[in-house]
Amino acid sequence: MALNNLADTRSKAGPADARRNAARWAALSVAVIGGAALGGAWFFQLALNLVPCPLCLEQRYAYYLAIPLALAIALLARRGVPRGLLLGGLAVLALVMLGNAGLAAYHAGVEWGFWPGPSDCSGPIVDFSRGGLLDKLDSVKVVRCDEVQWRFLGLSLAGYNVLVSLAMAALAGRGAAALGSKK
Repeated sequence: MALNNLADTRSKAGPADARRNAARWAALSVAVIGGAALGGAWFFQLALNLVPCPLCLEQRYAYYLAIPLALAIALLARRGVPRGLLLGGLAVLALVMLGNAGLAAYHAGVEWGFWPGPSDCSGPIVDFSRGGLLDKLDSVKVVRCDEVQWRFLGLSLAGYNVLVSLAMAALAGRGAAALGSKK
């Protein structure tokens, strides 16, 4: 009897349910990809001892927002909230990740020397004279935004972040487009 009820509800599912499911899967995909990217960044930092520069840390903020937002959108899509709310959430998610792709592209450009980076993490290193506090400052590892610590296939972590952020934005955009379609 329960299987018959399940089959009945599946046959009654219409295009609106399919659109919600597409939006839910897009949001879940964004959350999973974002979690993997953030986990990878922490792995590089904690296990491989690649200390992030200030621009690297700023790029993580988008993930700290996108992952819980994507999970909330997926949960709300499952609960059947109004389509406009889901559409707005997915649009915000896409814009956040597009902005992060722009920040990562800026960082990659700084690494390649296309333009100068922020003064607090790039430019010449000043040689301080010896002294008590200054001796301690010499032992601190300053990570510069214009020096690449790791590359694979010619791309730095900032370069890969451009690609991951664009993929996440595209997924959110695809979920929004599925919600907005009339089919």
